[in-house]
Amino acid sequence: MIKLSYNIENYRKDILDLVKSGDTVIELGCHVGGTTKLFASKCNVVAVDNSPEAIDEMAKLDVKFIPGDVRLHEVIGEVYKIVQKCDVLAIDLGGGYHPDTAFKVFYIWSSTFKPTHCLIRNRGILEFFNSAESAEKQYISNEGYLESYHDSGIPPQIKEFELWTPSLKKK
Repeated sequence: MIKLSYNIENYRKDILDLVKSGDTVIELGCHVGGTTKLFASKCNVVAVDNSPEAIDEMAKLDVKFIPGDVRLHEVIGEVYKIVQKCDVLAIDLGGGYHPDTAFKVFYIWSSTFKPTHCLIRNRGILEFFNSAESAEKQYISNEGYLESYHDSGIPPQIKEFELWTPSLKKK
């Protein structure tokens, strides 16, 4: 399931409803851990954020914290060394800004880690979703990633994404 929200309280409620004891959660945009601390004690969490104030605050939690920009190849590679799959992918990159970046991050990370559930907090994506009407066949994914693309969704000419799907890894 892929779930969109903008309101932080709804986002946190959705995470708490989805995360089960023992789950592996990748949280992108954890900032200082306001959401992380709600579920960190019951699951395996890998949290990523590039804000300097996150470092000391995330050290107080029992999670694997990676300081870095989720858009960078090196950062996804570092997470991939820790876990290759997750139950929940939670994305909160500034809440309402840059829906194109939030969607690209969702697409690449979900294609890589194949989450069962994905939560995205972004006003722009939510507004687009609520405003769009489709003239085409409905494409619906029951998982936390876009199933219709599976491993082939990233164009091979985008060289920096070679790690992000198994079909693009160097042989």
